[in-house]
Amino acid sequence: MDETPDDAATDGAGGDPADRRDLDATALTERLRAERRAVSDEGRPEAVERQHEHGKLTARERVAHLCDDGSFDELGQLAAPAPTTPETVDWEREDAPADGVVAGIGEVEGRPVAIAATDFTVKGGSIGHTGGHKLERLYDLAIDRGFPVVNLHDGGGHRIQEGLDARPTAQGDGGLFRQQTKLSGWVPFVSAMMGPGFAAPTNFSVMADFVPMVEGSTLGVAGPSLVEAALGTEVPKEELGGADVHTVRTGMADAAYPDDEACLDAIAEWLSYLPRNCRRDPPAVEPRAPERDPEDLVDVIPADPKKGYDVRDVIAGVVDAGSVFELKSRYARNIVTAFARVDGEPVGVIANAPRVMAGTIDTDASEKAARFASLCDAFDLPILLFEDTPGVLPGPDSEAEGVARHAGKLPFQLNRATVPIANVVLRRGYGFGHVAMGGGRSARNDLTVVWATAEVAAMGIEGAVDIAYRREIQAADDPEAKREELVAKFQDRTGAIRAASGVGVDAAIAPGETRGRIARMLARADEELEADWPPKKHHIDPI
Repeated sequence: MDETPDDAATDGAGGDPADRRDLDATALTERLRAERRAVSDEGRPEAVERQHEHGKLTARERVAHLCDDGSFDELGQLAAPAPTTPETVDWEREDAPADGVVAGIGEVEGRPVAIAATDFTVKGGSIGHTGGHKLERLYDLAIDRGFPVVNLHDGGGHRIQEGLDARPTAQGDGGLFRQQTKLSGWVPFVSAMMGPGFAAPTNFSVMADFVPMVEGSTLGVAGPSLVEAALGTEVPKEELGGADVHTVRTGMADAAYPDDEACLDAIAEWLSYLPRNCRRDPPAVEPRAPERDPEDLVDVIPADPKKGYDVRDVIAGVVDAGSVFELKSRYARNIVTAFARVDGEPVGVIANAPRVMAGTIDTDASEKAARFASLCDAFDLPILLFEDTPGVLPGPDSEAEGVARHAGKLPFQLNRATVPIANVVLRRGYGFGHVAMGGGRSARNDLTVVWATAEVAAMGIEGAVDIAYRREIQAADDPEAKREELVAKFQDRTGAIRAASGVGVDAAIAPGETRGRIARMLARADEELEADWPPKKHHIDPI
């Protein structure tokens, strides 16, 4: 701890009350300021320099970068460690300034946000009992007043030295997770990995709505040392829980960013699509024309039905220019999930990606899309679905992953949603893939339309013909000609006009009409939709 003025308290708990008897209000105020300065970045230049040498901002610099200027009100700045074990009994405030957690209420783009940042310069960013109490206080405020929560993690989780005591441990830091359960769906919740994130920071992230990572940070239930002790296996931290692991392979993280500033800017942008809490309206901005002329959408779908295309080109002709904020872009790339805006109003977009696995729905895509749909519904963002899928991924590996049950997650979330939903069949709407994407009447859609290029059927036409008409084809004088004749026959019966003939969809439209139809639907769907469920306690989510 840096030196403080002579009249500053030397006792981390605030000094002997007798020492204060001869001090007037001015001197007492100066003493307070000295104590506060001692735990701030200004009073700890060496610690700040060490953090900067690692290319990282300090906890307080991160908070300042995220918040509007001068808006952050810190709570528990003078917190001191809670001595519980022989090793910690003599710890004072100078041993753990602010007990390693910077917490308080700030404003991000004019809206209040509850923010907690662990301080890596204080005992490796570990969370002690006092720091845990600060988090509990912060979460209480967020629950009571409906503030979004942002956790900025940079540390080793629970402080081991304070955890070797049954009395405080039995009282349970698990209360934080009970609070997180209360926060889930009530307010937007961010858990950012900005350094070491094994153990407790990862536990905080499992219920978070947005998990960004800074390159070089980690995420996982246990770090390399514990893995080696438990399993006798040496694994580098990057291979165990680096950004590539969790943005590509597991989907635990939504995105990775090159540095602290980029990560914090992404958090602010993510928050800009969501309301303060589920009782408030999502924030609107000035409308913009789409980046791509809607009339050009007719050229996006290739003439060859087996050829892929970038579904983002379709999205660009429907939503406002510059409004797309994609999530989990490196994970389950056969489906796209993104925030966007239509006429300035936030929406959620779910779209099959034909360039990857032909847009087939597998376990990972189902998980990714279903969780995103749930997030959108919780915070009243309408859901736009752009469909082009040959169905659910078959095969022994897929079945072993439980794809049948996982594929039910997205339609489950769509059917329990009360927000406006639009489904647009761009090309293929086959089998349960059509149901999973909310096609036709498989969800309570406000709008369901098909493009002229749409094909809606129980399965792919060629495969269906090969199975159902195998004997007829084999018996023909020219089997190939017979097969082509049957394929052509059923292509005519699975197209857009046929799909619209039974009012299974609302309309067959030209691609250039899509933005207008969606925008008008959204503008009209302003009456709260009530759920019409039987009197049950709650839903049981598919595994």
